[in-house]
Amino acid sequence: MTLRFLSTVAIAGLLLSCAQAKEEKTTNLIQETVAVAEQQIGFQTELIERSGKVLIPRTVKNDKIQYVSIEDWTSGFFAGSMWYMYDLTGNEKWKTLGVKYTEHLDSAKYLTWHHDVGFMINSSYGNALRVTGNEAYKEVMIEAARSLATRFRPIPGVIQSWDEDRGWQGKRGWSCPVIIDNMMNLELFFEATRLSGDSSYYKMAVSHADVTMANHFRDDYSSYHVVDYDKIKGGARSHETAQGFSDASAWARGQAWAIYGYTVCYRETGDKRYLSLAENIYKYLFNHPRMPADYVPYWDFDAPDIPNEPRDASAAAIIASALYEMSTYTTNTVYKATADKIIASLASPAYLATVGTNHHFLLRHSVGSIPHGHEVDVPLNYADYYFLEALVRKQKLEATK
Repeated sequence: MTLRFLSTVAIAGLLLSCAQAKEEKTTNLIQETVAVAEQQIGFQTELIERSGKVLIPRTVKNDKIQYVSIEDWTSGFFAGSMWYMYDLTGNEKWKTLGVKYTEHLDSAKYLTWHHDVGFMINSSYGNALRVTGNEAYKEVMIEAARSLATRFRPIPGVIQSWDEDRGWQGKRGWSCPVIIDNMMNLELFFEATRLSGDSSYYKMAVSHADVTMANHFRDDYSSYHVVDYDKIKGGARSHETAQGFSDASAWARGQAWAIYGYTVCYRETGDKRYLSLAENIYKYLFNHPRMPADYVPYWDFDAPDIPNEPRDASAAAIIASALYEMSTYTTNTVYKATADKIIASLASPAYLATVGTNHHFLLRHSVGSIPHGHEVDVPLNYADYYFLEALVRKQKLEATK
Protein backbone atom coordinates (compact mmCIF):
# COMPACT_ATOMS: atom_id res chain seq x y z
CA MET A 1 0.00 0.00 0.00
CA THR A 2 1.52 3.28 -1.10
CA LEU A 3 1.94 6.38 1.03
CA ARG A 4 -0.21 8.31 -1.45
CA PHE A 5 -3.03 5.75 -1.06
CA LEU A 6 -2.78 5.92 2.71
CA SER A 7 -2.98 9.71 2.58
CA THR A 8 -6.04 9.55 0.33
CA VAL A 9 -7.75 7.10 2.67
CA ALA A 10 -6.91 9.26 5.67
CA ILE A 11 -8.26 12.39 4.02
CA ALA A 12 -11.44 10.59 2.94
CA GLY A 13 -11.91 9.28 6.46
CA LEU A 14 -11.37 12.72 7.91
CA LEU A 15 -13.91 14.28 5.52
CA LEU A 16 -16.46 11.57 6.36
CA SER A 17 -15.86 12.08 10.05
CA CYS A 18 -16.34 15.86 9.72
CA ALA A 19 -19.55 15.40 7.72
CA GLN A 20 -20.91 12.97 10.32
CA ALA A 21 -19.99 15.34 13.13
CA LYS A 22 -21.73 18.22 11.37
CA GLU A 23 -24.87 16.13 10.78
CA GLU A 24 -24.87 14.97 14.40
CA LYS A 25 -24.49 18.55 15.62
CA THR A 26 -27.43 19.68 13.48
CA THR A 27 -29.57 16.78 14.68
CA ASN A 28 -28.70 17.54 18.28
CA LEU A 29 -29.57 21.23 17.84
CA ILE A 30 -33.04 20.40 16.54
CA GLN A 31 -33.64 17.66 19.09
CA GLU A 32 -32.46 19.74 22.03
CA THR A 33 -34.47 22.78 20.94
CA VAL A 34 -37.61 20.73 20.39
CA ALA A 35 -37.16 19.19 23.84
CA VAL A 36 -37.19 22.68 25.34
CA ALA A 37 -40.22 23.59 23.21
CA GLU A 38 -42.14 20.51 24.36
CA GLN A 39 -41.67 21.53 27.97
CA GLN A 40 -42.16 25.28 27.58
CA ILE A 41 -45.21 25.12 25.33
CA GLY A 42 -46.44 22.12 27.32
CA PHE A 43 -46.46 24.23 30.49
CA GLN A 44 -48.25 27.00 28.59
CA THR A 45 -50.99 24.67 27.38
CA GLU A 46 -51.38 23.17 30.85
CA LEU A 47 -52.12 26.64 32.22
CA ILE A 48 -54.72 27.17 29.53
CA GLU A 49 -56.34 23.77 29.96
CA ARG A 50 -56.54 24.23 33.74
CA SER A 51 -58.40 27.52 33.21
CA GLY A 52 -61.26 25.72 31.51
CA LYS A 53 -61.10 28.30 28.71
CA VAL A 54 -59.41 28.64 25.37
CA LEU A 55 -56.85 31.40 25.86
CA ILE A 56 -54.43 32.93 23.36
CA PRO A 57 -51.09 33.95 24.90
CA ARG A 58 -49.42 36.80 23.01
CA THR A 59 -46.69 38.26 25.23
CA VAL A 60 -45.73 39.26 28.78
CA LYS A 61 -46.45 42.59 30.46
CA ASN A 62 -45.72 43.55 34.06
CA ASP A 63 -44.55 39.99 34.66
CA LYS A 64 -47.90 38.51 33.56
CA ILE A 65 -48.92 36.60 30.45
CA GLN A 66 -51.05 38.75 28.17
CA TYR A 67 -53.91 36.88 26.52
CA VAL A 68 -55.68 38.37 23.52
CA SER A 69 -59.04 38.16 21.79
CA ILE A 70 -59.81 36.33 18.57
CA GLU A 71 -59.75 39.67 16.72
CA ASP A 72 -56.15 40.43 17.67
CA TRP A 73 -53.78 40.18 14.70
CA THR A 74 -51.65 37.63 16.56
CA SER A 75 -54.55 35.34 17.48
CA GLY A 76 -53.64 32.51 15.09
CA PHE A 77 -50.00 32.03 15.98
CA PHE A 78 -50.43 29.97 19.14
CA ALA A 79 -52.72 27.52 17.37
CA GLY A 80 -50.20 27.43 14.53
CA SER A 81 -47.44 26.55 16.97
CA MET A 82 -49.43 23.44 17.96
CA TRP A 83 -49.32 22.25 14.36
CA TYR A 84 -45.58 22.82 14.09
CA MET A 85 -45.04 20.99 17.36
CA TYR A 86 -46.92 18.07 15.82
CA ASP A 87 -44.68 18.25 12.74
CA LEU A 88 -41.57 18.23 14.91
CA THR A 89 -42.61 15.49 17.35
CA GLY A 90 -45.37 13.38 15.78
CA ASN A 91 -47.10 13.48 19.17
CA GLU A 92 -50.91 13.32 18.76
CA LYS A 93 -51.29 15.60 21.78
CA TRP A 94 -50.25 18.57 19.67
CA LYS A 95 -52.67 17.68 16.87
CA THR A 96 -55.54 17.49 19.37
CA LEU A 97 -54.63 20.88 20.81
CA GLY A 98 -54.14 22.23 17.30
CA VAL A 99 -57.70 21.31 16.36
CA LYS A 100 -59.10 22.79 19.58
CA TYR A 101 -57.22 26.09 19.44
CA THR A 102 -57.72 26.47 15.69
CA GLU A 103 -61.47 25.91 15.73
CA HIS A 104 -61.77 28.47 18.51
CA LEU A 105 -60.82 31.06 15.88
CA ASP A 106 -63.67 30.26 13.47
CA SER A 107 -65.32 33.70 13.66
CA ALA A 108 -62.07 35.41 12.59
CA LYS A 109 -62.95 34.45 9.01
CA TYR A 110 -65.49 37.30 8.97
CA LEU A 111 -63.06 39.99 10.08
CA THR A 112 -62.96 42.93 7.67
CA TRP A 113 -61.80 45.93 9.72
CA HIS A 114 -58.08 45.25 9.34
CA HIS A 115 -55.90 43.32 6.92
CA ASP A 116 -54.45 40.75 9.29
CA VAL A 117 -57.01 38.03 8.66
CA GLY A 118 -54.33 36.42 6.47
CA PHE A 119 -51.93 36.16 9.40
CA MET A 120 -54.68 34.88 11.68
CA ILE A 121 -56.14 32.25 9.37
CA ASN A 122 -53.02 31.06 7.52
CA SER A 123 -51.12 30.32 10.70
CA SER A 124 -54.02 28.40 12.25
CA TYR A 125 -56.44 27.02 9.65
CA GLY A 126 -53.82 26.94 6.91
CA ASN A 127 -51.67 24.59 8.94
CA ALA A 128 -54.69 22.64 10.16
CA LEU A 129 -55.76 22.04 6.55
CA ARG A 130 -52.23 21.04 5.58
CA VAL A 131 -52.02 18.45 8.35
CA THR A 132 -55.57 17.07 8.49
CA GLY A 133 -57.10 17.74 5.07
CA ASN A 134 -60.39 18.54 6.83
CA GLU A 135 -62.79 19.81 4.14
CA ALA A 136 -64.48 22.19 6.60
CA TYR A 137 -61.23 24.10 6.95
CA LYS A 138 -61.24 24.86 3.23
CA GLU A 139 -64.46 26.82 3.62
CA VAL A 140 -62.97 28.84 6.48
CA MET A 141 -59.98 29.73 4.29
CA ILE A 142 -62.21 30.80 1.40
CA GLU A 143 -64.49 32.88 3.64
CA ALA A 144 -61.47 34.58 5.18
CA ALA A 145 -60.22 35.42 1.68
CA ARG A 146 -63.62 36.97 0.90
CA SER A 147 -63.25 39.11 3.99
CA LEU A 148 -59.74 40.18 3.04
CA ALA A 149 -60.93 40.98 -0.48
CA THR A 150 -63.23 43.68 0.91
CA ARG A 151 -60.08 45.64 1.67
CA PHE A 152 -58.76 45.53 -1.90
CA ARG A 153 -58.77 48.97 -3.53
CA PRO A 154 -58.80 48.70 -7.35
CA ILE A 155 -57.27 52.18 -7.40
CA PRO A 156 -54.37 51.99 -6.62
CA GLY A 157 -54.47 48.16 -6.75
CA VAL A 158 -53.59 47.23 -3.17
CA ILE A 159 -55.09 45.78 -0.02
CA GLN A 160 -55.61 48.62 2.44
CA SER A 161 -53.93 47.71 5.72
CA TRP A 162 -55.65 49.97 8.22
CA ASP A 163 -58.83 52.04 8.12
CA GLU A 164 -57.88 55.67 7.74
CA ASP A 165 -60.47 56.75 10.33
CA ARG A 166 -59.91 54.20 13.11
CA GLY A 167 -57.78 54.41 16.27
CA TRP A 168 -54.33 55.99 16.31
CA GLN A 169 -54.04 55.35 12.59
CA GLY A 170 -56.96 57.74 12.04
CA LYS A 171 -54.85 60.60 13.38
CA ARG A 172 -52.13 60.35 10.75
CA GLY A 173 -54.00 61.93 7.84
CA TRP A 174 -53.74 58.82 5.68
CA SER A 175 -56.06 57.92 2.81
CA CYS A 176 -55.08 54.32 2.04
CA PRO A 177 -52.21 53.18 4.27
CA VAL A 178 -50.42 49.99 3.26
CA ILE A 179 -47.74 48.46 5.46
CA ILE A 180 -45.06 46.07 4.26
CA ASP A 181 -46.49 43.50 6.71
CA ASN A 182 -49.42 43.16 4.31
CA MET A 183 -47.27 41.06 1.98
CA MET A 184 -47.81 38.22 4.45
CA ASN A 185 -51.55 38.15 3.76
CA LEU A 186 -51.16 37.34 0.07
CA GLU A 187 -50.61 33.67 0.80
CA LEU A 188 -54.27 33.45 1.85
CA PHE A 189 -55.34 34.78 -1.55
CA PHE A 190 -53.16 32.30 -3.42
CA GLU A 191 -54.53 29.44 -1.34
CA ALA A 192 -58.11 30.62 -1.83
CA THR A 193 -57.70 30.49 -5.61
CA ARG A 194 -56.47 26.89 -5.33
CA LEU A 195 -59.34 25.91 -3.05
CA SER A 196 -62.15 27.75 -4.83
CA GLY A 197 -61.01 28.00 -8.43
CA ASP A 198 -61.71 31.75 -8.28
CA SER A 199 -58.74 33.49 -9.88
CA SER A 200 -59.80 36.93 -8.63
CA TYR A 201 -57.92 36.26 -5.39
CA TYR A 202 -54.75 35.42 -7.32
CA LYS A 203 -55.08 38.59 -9.40
CA MET A 204 -55.50 40.76 -6.29
CA ALA A 205 -52.43 39.18 -4.71
CA VAL A 206 -50.30 39.82 -7.80
CA SER A 207 -51.56 43.39 -8.09
CA HIS A 208 -50.69 44.08 -4.46
CA ALA A 209 -47.24 42.51 -4.83
CA ASP A 210 -46.48 44.52 -7.97
CA VAL A 211 -47.67 47.87 -6.59
CA THR A 212 -45.75 47.23 -3.38
CA MET A 213 -42.62 46.37 -5.36
CA ALA A 214 -42.91 49.63 -7.25
CA ASN A 215 -43.48 51.87 -4.24
CA HIS A 216 -42.22 50.32 -1.01
CA PHE A 217 -38.52 49.86 -1.80
CA ARG A 218 -35.61 52.25 -1.84
CA ASP A 219 -32.68 51.98 -4.24
CA ASP A 220 -30.75 49.86 -1.74
CA TYR A 221 -33.73 47.43 -1.43
CA SER A 222 -34.61 48.42 2.09
CA SER A 223 -38.33 48.87 2.64
CA TYR A 224 -40.43 51.70 3.96
CA HIS A 225 -42.89 50.61 6.60
CA VAL A 226 -45.96 52.56 5.43
CA VAL A 227 -46.91 53.83 1.98
CA ASP A 228 -50.07 55.91 1.85
CA TYR A 229 -51.88 55.72 -1.49
CA ASP A 230 -54.43 57.92 -3.23
CA LYS A 231 -57.69 55.99 -3.67
CA ILE A 232 -58.97 58.38 -6.34
CA LYS A 233 -55.94 59.16 -8.51
CA GLY A 234 -53.75 56.20 -7.61
CA GLY A 235 -50.07 56.46 -6.79
CA ALA A 236 -48.27 57.04 -3.51
CA ARG A 237 -49.04 60.09 -1.37
CA SER A 238 -46.30 59.57 1.22
CA HIS A 239 -43.69 57.15 2.57
CA GLU A 240 -43.69 56.89 6.37
CA THR A 241 -43.28 54.63 9.38
CA ALA A 242 -45.44 53.57 12.27
CA GLN A 243 -43.19 51.13 14.11
CA GLY A 244 -39.73 52.03 12.84
CA PHE A 245 -37.28 54.66 14.08
CA SER A 246 -38.08 57.15 11.33
CA ASP A 247 -39.78 57.45 7.96
CA ALA A 248 -36.39 56.94 6.28
CA SER A 249 -35.19 54.06 8.46
CA ALA A 250 -35.19 50.30 7.90
CA TRP A 251 -37.41 48.72 10.55
CA ALA A 252 -36.05 45.20 11.03
CA ARG A 253 -39.28 43.25 11.14
CA GLY A 254 -40.49 45.14 8.07
CA GLN A 255 -37.49 43.86 6.13
CA ALA A 256 -38.32 40.37 7.40
CA TRP A 257 -41.92 40.58 6.18
CA ALA A 258 -40.63 41.75 2.80
CA ILE A 259 -38.18 38.90 2.19
CA TYR A 260 -40.69 36.32 3.39
CA GLY A 261 -43.60 37.79 1.41
CA TYR A 262 -41.77 37.94 -1.90
CA THR A 263 -40.41 34.42 -1.43
CA VAL A 264 -44.02 33.24 -1.11
CA CYS A 265 -44.98 35.24 -4.21
CA TYR A 266 -42.24 33.51 -6.20
CA ARG A 267 -43.43 30.12 -4.97
CA GLU A 268 -47.00 30.85 -6.02
CA THR A 269 -46.38 32.58 -9.37
CA GLY A 270 -42.97 31.51 -10.63
CA ASP A 271 -42.32 35.18 -11.46
CA LYS A 272 -38.54 35.59 -11.18
CA ARG A 273 -38.90 39.31 -10.39
CA TYR A 274 -40.14 38.31 -6.95
CA LEU A 275 -37.25 35.97 -6.26
CA SER A 276 -34.80 38.59 -7.52
CA LEU A 277 -36.28 41.13 -5.10
CA ALA A 278 -36.04 38.67 -2.21
CA GLU A 279 -32.39 38.02 -3.09
CA ASN A 280 -31.67 41.75 -3.18
CA ILE A 281 -33.33 42.22 0.21
CA TYR A 282 -31.04 39.45 1.48
CA LYS A 283 -28.00 41.32 0.18
CA TYR A 284 -29.16 44.50 1.88
CA LEU A 285 -29.64 42.74 5.21
CA PHE A 286 -26.50 40.65 5.35
CA ASN A 287 -24.11 43.18 3.85
CA HIS A 288 -25.35 45.81 6.29
CA PRO A 289 -22.63 47.09 8.64
CA ARG A 290 -25.13 47.16 11.51
CA MET A 291 -26.22 43.54 11.17
CA PRO A 292 -24.84 41.92 14.34
CA ALA A 293 -22.42 39.02 14.13
CA ASP A 294 -25.05 36.58 15.43
CA TYR A 295 -27.53 37.71 12.70
CA VAL A 296 -30.25 38.69 15.19
CA PRO A 297 -30.93 42.29 14.10
CA TYR A 298 -31.47 45.36 16.19
CA TRP A 299 -35.11 46.44 16.06
CA ASP A 300 -34.26 49.04 13.40
CA PHE A 301 -31.11 49.21 11.30
CA ASP A 302 -31.00 52.99 11.78
CA ALA A 303 -31.78 53.12 15.49
CA PRO A 304 -29.54 55.81 17.04
CA ASP A 305 -27.95 53.93 19.94
CA ILE A 306 -26.68 50.77 18.25
CA PRO A 307 -25.09 48.62 19.71
CA ASN A 308 -27.13 49.50 22.80
CA GLU A 309 -30.51 49.05 21.12
CA PRO A 310 -32.89 46.11 21.68
CA ARG A 311 -32.57 43.11 19.38
CA ASP A 312 -35.59 41.62 17.66
CA ALA A 313 -35.62 37.82 17.75
CA SER A 314 -38.97 37.81 15.96
CA ALA A 315 -37.41 39.46 12.89
CA ALA A 316 -34.58 36.93 12.95
CA ALA A 317 -36.97 33.98 13.12
CA ILE A 318 -39.06 35.28 10.20
CA ILE A 319 -35.96 35.85 8.09
CA ALA A 320 -34.59 32.37 8.87
CA SER A 321 -37.83 30.70 7.87
CA ALA A 322 -37.95 32.67 4.62
CA LEU A 323 -34.33 31.79 3.82
CA TYR A 324 -34.92 28.06 4.24
CA GLU A 325 -37.64 28.31 1.62
CA MET A 326 -35.53 30.56 -0.64
CA SER A 327 -32.75 27.99 -0.53
CA THR A 328 -34.99 25.52 -2.36
CA TYR A 329 -35.38 27.86 -5.36
CA THR A 330 -31.69 28.40 -6.13
CA THR A 331 -28.40 26.55 -6.10
CA ASN A 332 -26.88 29.31 -3.96
CA THR A 333 -26.02 27.65 -0.64
CA VAL A 334 -25.65 30.95 1.21
CA TYR A 335 -29.36 31.18 2.06
CA LYS A 336 -29.51 27.96 4.02
CA ALA A 337 -26.12 28.64 5.62
CA THR A 338 -27.37 32.03 6.81
CA ALA A 339 -30.60 30.53 8.12
CA ASP A 340 -28.61 27.87 9.96
CA LYS A 341 -26.52 30.56 11.63
CA ILE A 342 -29.64 32.47 12.71
CA ILE A 343 -31.23 29.34 14.12
CA ALA A 344 -28.04 28.44 15.98
CA SER A 345 -28.12 31.90 17.56
CA LEU A 346 -31.80 31.72 18.48
CA ALA A 347 -31.34 28.22 19.92
CA SER A 348 -28.47 29.43 22.11
CA PRO A 349 -28.87 30.52 25.74
CA ALA A 350 -28.73 34.14 24.57
CA TYR A 351 -32.26 33.88 23.16
CA LEU A 352 -33.81 30.49 23.95
CA ALA A 353 -35.49 30.52 27.34
CA THR A 354 -34.47 28.14 30.09
CA VAL A 355 -37.26 25.68 30.85
CA GLY A 356 -39.65 27.13 33.41
CA THR A 357 -38.74 30.76 32.72
CA ASN A 358 -39.99 33.42 30.29
CA HIS A 359 -43.61 32.64 31.22
CA HIS A 360 -43.30 29.52 29.06
CA PHE A 361 -42.61 31.31 25.77
CA LEU A 362 -39.68 29.97 23.76
CA LEU A 363 -37.71 33.01 22.65
CA ARG A 364 -36.61 36.05 24.60
CA HIS A 365 -35.70 39.50 23.30
CA SER A 366 -38.32 40.47 20.72
CA VAL A 367 -39.78 43.89 20.00
CA GLY A 368 -43.32 44.92 19.05
CA SER A 369 -43.33 48.69 18.62
CA ILE A 370 -40.79 50.94 20.28
CA PRO A 371 -42.44 54.18 19.01
CA HIS A 372 -45.59 53.12 20.87
CA GLY A 373 -43.65 51.93 23.93
CA HIS A 374 -45.31 48.58 23.31
CA GLU A 375 -43.74 45.13 23.78
CA VAL A 376 -40.10 46.09 24.14
CA ASP A 377 -37.63 43.26 24.84
CA VAL A 378 -40.31 40.66 25.55
CA PRO A 379 -41.37 37.23 24.29
CA LEU A 380 -43.91 37.26 21.43
CA ASN A 381 -46.07 34.42 20.16
CA TYR A 382 -45.19 35.09 16.54
CA ALA A 383 -41.46 34.94 17.29
CA ASP A 384 -42.04 31.43 18.64
CA TYR A 385 -44.27 30.51 15.68
CA TYR A 386 -41.75 31.47 12.99
CA PHE A 387 -38.91 29.93 14.99
CA LEU A 388 -40.79 26.62 15.04
CA GLU A 389 -41.63 26.99 11.35
CA ALA A 390 -37.95 27.51 10.60
CA LEU A 391 -37.07 24.37 12.59
CA VAL A 392 -39.64 22.37 10.63
CA ARG A 393 -38.22 23.64 7.35
CA LYS A 394 -34.64 22.97 8.45
CA GLN A 395 -35.54 19.44 9.52
CA LYS A 396 -37.25 18.66 6.23
CA LEU A 397 -34.40 20.08 4.15
CA GLU A 398 -31.81 18.05 5.98
CA ALA A 399 -33.89 14.86 5.88
CA THR A 400 -33.80 14.94 2.07
CA LYS A 401 -30.00 15.00 1.81
